[in-house]
Parts: sequence; C-alpha cells; structure tokens
Amino acid sequence: MSGWNYPLLNIDETKQGKAVSRNVSVSIKDLYNVCKAIRGKKLQDAKKYLDQVIEKKEAVPYWRYSTGASHKSGLETKWHIKDGRYPIKAAKYVLKTLENAEANAVSKGLDPDSLKIVHIAAHKGLILKRYMPRAFGRATAKNRRTSHIEVIVAEV
Repeated sequence: MSGWNYPLLNIDETKQGKAVSRNVSVSIKDLYNVCKAIRGKKLQDAKKYLDQVIEKKEAVPYWRYSTGASHKSGLETKWHIKDGRYPIKAAKYVLKTLENAEANAVSKGLDPDSLKIVHIAAHKGLILKRYMPRAFGRATAKNRRTSHIEVIVAEV
C-alpha cells in the first residue's frame, strides 16, 4: 500500500495545520469544484460559505464537470461564471476536514481567526467494484467511487 505525503510548501511546520480525509464516498467532480471555490480563503469565511451551501442559500460555481449544471442566480456577479450546484454531501465532508485542520492548528498554538487555506485538493480514491446479475447470465458493473481530501491551513 502506498504512503501519503502532503505537498511541500515554503511555510514553517509549526505555523500550519494539516488534515486529510481518505476514501470518502463523494464524487470527485463535486469535490474538485468545492475545493476550488474555497482555495485561498480565510478559514472562518470558508466555513461560513460551506454552511451556506449546505443550507442551499449559496451555490458552488462549476468550472469543470459542469455538463447539465443549470444557471444559478448570484453566481455571475461574484464568480463570473453562471453554472452551479449545491453539492451538500461534498460540502459536509470538506467542512469536517477543515474543522480537523483547524483543531490540529489550534493544538500547535495558532490563532484560529488568522488561519488561511493555503492548500486544498481532492484526489481520486479507491474504486469498490461490485457486479449486479442480469438476465441470460450477464452482469453489469456497479463501481462505487471514493475520493481523498487534503487540507493545509497556515497562519497569515
């Protein structure tokens, strides 16, 4: 089994908090767009934004994998993009990972109000392969895809 490595950033290890969620059952397509929307934001602002997404008060813009995504009001003025969705499941898992990274940073003695998301990424995880029996001795694959989320927050 392969190991896990965080990206190398030019930030002191004592000034950053890290967290990773592995093999979460969320679409990589939704996670990609959620991560891109909150990358570079202050931690408290990102958490408020994700709470708004979970309550369906603010949509996440879809830069990629936007086929079939309808236009949402308010996206074009803020993000300069029209397509968006409300990926509630992805937002919940990203919010949980952000809270873990915040707790790791606070345990190092960092101020939670001055934390900024310096790195967030979603990667493909394991594919759990299952087969559904069909008529005449055939079978259809039912793949369950998983994803990884990695977050690094640092003091500004």
